[in-house]
Amino acid sequence: MATFLWEARARTGELRKGEMEAESPELVQNRLRQQQLNPVRVRRKAREFNITIGSPVSDKDLVVFTRQFATMIDAGLPLVQCLEILAAQGDNKAFNAIIRDVKARVEQGSTFSDALGKHPKVFDELFVSLVSAGEVGGILDVILNRLAVYIEKRVKLKRQVRGALIYPTGISIVAVGVMIVLLTFVIPSFEEMFKDFGSEAELPALTQLVISLSQGFVGNLHWIILAAIAGVAGVIYSYRTKGGKEFWHRLLLTMPLIGPVMRKIAVARFTRTLGTLLGSGVGILEALAVVAKASGNVIIEQGIVYTAESIRQGKTMAEPLLQTKAFPPMVVQMIGVGEQTGALDQMLNKIADFYEEEVDVAVEALTSLLEPLMMVIIGGMVGVMLIAMYLPIFDIAGKIKAQ
Repeated sequence: MATFLWEARARTGELRKGEMEAESPELVQNRLRQQQLNPVRVRRKAREFNITIGSPVSDKDLVVFTRQFATMIDAGLPLVQCLEILAAQGDNKAFNAIIRDVKARVEQGSTFSDALGKHPKVFDELFVSLVSAGEVGGILDVILNRLAVYIEKRVKLKRQVRGALIYPTGISIVAVGVMIVLLTFVIPSFEEMFKDFGSEAELPALTQLVISLSQGFVGNLHWIILAAIAGVAGVIYSYRTKGGKEFWHRLLLTMPLIGPVMRKIAVARFTRTLGTLLGSGVGILEALAVVAKASGNVIIEQGIVYTAESIRQGKTMAEPLLQTKAFPPMVVQMIGVGEQTGALDQMLNKIADFYEEEVDVAVEALTSLLEPLMMVIIGGMVGVMLIAMYLPIFDIAGKIKAQ
């Protein structure tokens, strides 16, 4: 199916333009006539090669769009006019083009949610599902405001994930870099100096050990580089397999220090997303399907899928969630209370509020703990090597003084 650019005149004589997907120009002309438009020109759109990786729209752009759209809908402006205004005033040209495409599809008779669904890199399944629920329930402005709040909280969780992972990763990279410099350049310089002094055979055991380590590293550097590349490639390949991805995601949830933080982040994301969907009128099974895809962790996703299957068999949500052992017992008990009282969406949002605060505290505590720990480790490694290199110098200086 190709995309065609069309121009047509309305009964008032106004010239209109747009895009339409169809198998032939004749089908485009027939659809335009059904919309009481007189086709003037229909031509195939040139194919565009998009090399953009990921979404061209930032979370900030999406929040601004959602809030402004909700305000205009609440003020009584027609849907197409809202899209036209937003497409004209945005700073992101890529996003403006997407909004114009959504507007064109709505003018052609598509629903707003279906038009958004044509751009999954910008409007994910959760966004489209909530908009669809808002269209059906006639509360699109309310849904859009909830979406804006949800996106803002999602961005906050992303920052917390980066805070939990980037700092130790960065420090580890620095430590490896320092060790490589010492073993490749610093230690060999000391070794040459000791040879000039003629004291190589009388070196202390620690010094001989460090020099041997440096010689082995420099002599086998090409093999070490190949092993490092193979290791990285192996991790990437294993992550792309089902079993490998499950292994790494499980490891992330069970690692010391970082594991508890990642589990709290997963709980906050699950409860916030599910609470937003249920509060917007999305059915429980449809909501769980969306939440599973947006969970970001295979282990959590498997637990949610298992829970959905159990609900189809007539069980409550709390019982299968507890069996998965992916969520803390307190969370499961609170969800059970929400089910019994009929206020599950409110309970889920309360859990999300609590765990988002817990994540804040946990990330801060993790950073405070890792910072001195990593400094001690790096300082210890560098200190041992420097001491090993200076021991022979002190020994030589002592012998000279004795003479």
